[in-house]
Amino acid sequence: MTVQVSQLTNGMRIVTHRMVNLETASIGVFVTAGARSETENEHGVAHFLEHMAFKGTPSRTPMQIAEEIEGAGGALNAVTSSEATNYYARVLKDDVALGLNLIADILLNPAFSDEELDRERDVILQEIAATQDNPDEIVFDLALAEAYPGQPLGRSILGTDRTISRQSAADLKRFRNENYAASRMILSAAGAVNHDAIHAQAERLFGGLSSEAPRTVKKAKFEGGHASSDKRFEQCHVVYAFEGYPNAHENAFAGRIFASIAGGGMASRLFQEVREKRGLCYDVHAFDWGYVDSGVIGLHAATSPQQLKELTSVALGIIADLADDGPTDQELARAKAQMKAGLFMSLESCEARAGQIAWDIMVFGRPIGNEELIAKIESISPADVQAVGQSFRGGAEMVSAVIGARGAATVVSDAAEAFQARASIHA
Repeated sequence: MTVQVSQLTNGMRIVTHRMVNLETASIGVFVTAGARSETENEHGVAHFLEHMAFKGTPSRTPMQIAEEIEGAGGALNAVTSSEATNYYARVLKDDVALGLNLIADILLNPAFSDEELDRERDVILQEIAATQDNPDEIVFDLALAEAYPGQPLGRSILGTDRTISRQSAADLKRFRNENYAASRMILSAAGAVNHDAIHAQAERLFGGLSSEAPRTVKKAKFEGGHASSDKRFEQCHVVYAFEGYPNAHENAFAGRIFASIAGGGMASRLFQEVREKRGLCYDVHAFDWGYVDSGVIGLHAATSPQQLKELTSVALGIIADLADDGPTDQELARAKAQMKAGLFMSLESCEARAGQIAWDIMVFGRPIGNEELIAKIESISPADVQAVGQSFRGGAEMVSAVIGARGAATVVSDAAEAFQARASIHA
């Protein structure tokens, strides 16, 4: 594995992985500033800024940006998350310099014309409206708002009609100036790439960026609570969640394995018991999300109002049993195999690989080799996984959220209270 790391004089980090026998490459600039960097009045501005990157620069119109990348057979895109904004391109090997040049232009020089700003504002308002027709989106927004009340992690990435409607070009520029600094940027590339050539081009394109950004992020605090909406859908969607682990925490891998065993695939406990044996739903799964200083582990399911009570009782019982008894050797081996398979499958995609090595730099400050990752996975014991579940017990904060039918809130909150009562007995 040929992974190289370097740094510009202003602190921007560059990491590349030259993957043999590939004819394409993925290049991205990962800015460690996302929705979590917003103030309350700026809600949605990070995502708005990402959208405006594609709406023209002093040297390119929006159409010229699209024509230039697609004329080379490539693709240009961006995504905003809670803690990062990623601008990336997928190109043929001879067009790596073109891809990086386009990324630099849209990231560093957005024009913010009033006409394009108003047009894209309408697009984002439509995007927000679409989420209100999606029960998955609504129930997770409710859950996160309870997990992190009054905090950026508890707010949706898109913003609201009110906040998006009043944001101006000055707001977007201020957010960018206070967050987009070289020390918060990672240039990551994988595939048919040459590290020295990318470093030299990056020095020309990004060398003038200021090193440090003035804005800092407040520490997250997971609090817990119960939320519901009476908005009617054909099914009830429910989320139960607990505080997990930060990405770099020593227990983070155990948390992922706990979620995998609980509800990470067709052989998981939730899928087998809730869906296959009892037929209580079509979709049920567990999840594990990590942040810089917190995390969320939980489950999500969708079912009919008539089956909600049984589903919640059974699903939380499975979480409790895994916490009390730990995993079987077979379950642990299967979860480890799934994690290792995901790792090696990422090596077959330059886009996934570019994202992975950038994530390593963001979380650990260095690329993590496959051997080290496998050793971390293999070191997880049944007791480590059980300890994850035990952290949910004995009065730990818990989140529940439900949407889809009147009366569902009582069913879900009663199930949560029963779980916590059982937890206090076993604590």
